[in-house]
Amino acid sequence: MRPTRLEDYIGQSHILGHDQPLYRAILSGHCHSLILWGPPGVGKTTLAHIIANHCEAQFIELSAVSAGVKDIREAVELAQSSLQAGKRSLLFVDEVHRFNKSQQDALLPHVENGTFIFIGATTENPSFALNNAVLSRARVYTLKKLSGEDLELVVNQALKQDKVLRQANISIDATSLQQLCKGAGGDARSALNLLEVASELAKGEQYKGTITQEVMQQVAPQMVARYDKGGDHYYDLISAFHKSVRGSSPDGALYWYCRIITAGGDPLYVARRLLAIATEDIGNADPKAMDVALNAWDIYHRVGPSEGERAIAQATIYLASAPKSNAVYKAFNEAKRHAMQTADLDVPFHLRNAPTDLMKEQGFGDDYRYAHDEPGAYAAGECFFPPEIADTQYYYPSDRGLEKRIAEKLKYLQDRDSQSTRRRYESD
Repeated sequence: MRPTRLEDYIGQSHILGHDQPLYRAILSGHCHSLILWGPPGVGKTTLAHIIANHCEAQFIELSAVSAGVKDIREAVELAQSSLQAGKRSLLFVDEVHRFNKSQQDALLPHVENGTFIFIGATTENPSFALNNAVLSRARVYTLKKLSGEDLELVVNQALKQDKVLRQANISIDATSLQQLCKGAGGDARSALNLLEVASELAKGEQYKGTITQEVMQQVAPQMVARYDKGGDHYYDLISAFHKSVRGSSPDGALYWYCRIITAGGDPLYVARRLLAIATEDIGNADPKAMDVALNAWDIYHRVGPSEGERAIAQATIYLASAPKSNAVYKAFNEAKRHAMQTADLDVPFHLRNAPTDLMKEQGFGDDYRYAHDEPGAYAAGECFFPPEIADTQYYYPSDRGLEKRIAEKLKYLQDRDSQSTRRRYESD
């Protein structure tokens, strides 16, 4: 059922509409090298075949999963022989992101000198998966998963054009068609596979060639959630979860958490992400969030997945509902940056340790004010920075949750500092 002409290709109108440059380039037979980026089953390989047909080019295919530099050299030799005979070639590399740097580099001179039209297909973000040299020589086109309407066209086209389905007089009712397309999850290959299995069941005497709801319940009793650990979709789900917790949406966070675990994701990865959220997005606005996240992780290990997943769900709801502050996150990053810039500043003598008599004679620890001996256990006017950066401040508490009280406490201490007659470095 792979179409061979551009007019039979279904979907991707955002790049293959009649007014789009790629559409016109393909029809003219003068297509450039390109990278096709998109999820499985959206037509990347099919589009490469169509481009080869319109360009009247020999189609050479490699899979980056199994091919090496030797295979690339053989493909180059085949393309060069074809070019000498007056025929162009198109080299299609599936899963091109699996090529290492040396394998990608082996393609470059031949892409540049026109030995072949190069088309790479990838399910991974090319910005991360491919080196800049390849990206600079091939334009990237993003292919989207097919809509329900697109998949209905794919299925109906198969019912009309496939010889076996026509001979069996297979039909499908509207509700079952929608269910089949929904179960395919935007993947034309999955839709056709489901259609093939459903049509075999429908051929029996019971269904008389009609794919019904009963048939579909046998073929696809439940949709298989899409979850590719380590792939873009994996990180999309995690990102949606994190942003929902940060955005104080317990329902949204719970939904994305369930999407992850029902698709086979590791609940402990979510638990680890909650610990990161506790310090990045909540901080001292609710310090208890860290304990809740840690306890959920511990419970999962103690009682197992069934109850443990529920504990992580409880922690998810708590953290999503907690007051938010990134003040600790920002303060820590700024302090690290500043520490690197001022690494040559000496530790002031009053803050140095003096475990030996020699150190005491050198003045280490002199004039150190022991906070517990001061009123309110606070040495007003004291400074804990080198004199060159005495007035530095990193932490600015928010006005939310516990941090509102922390801010009030720090403001009170700052007022005491300003009123103190024992301010260190006051002459500076």
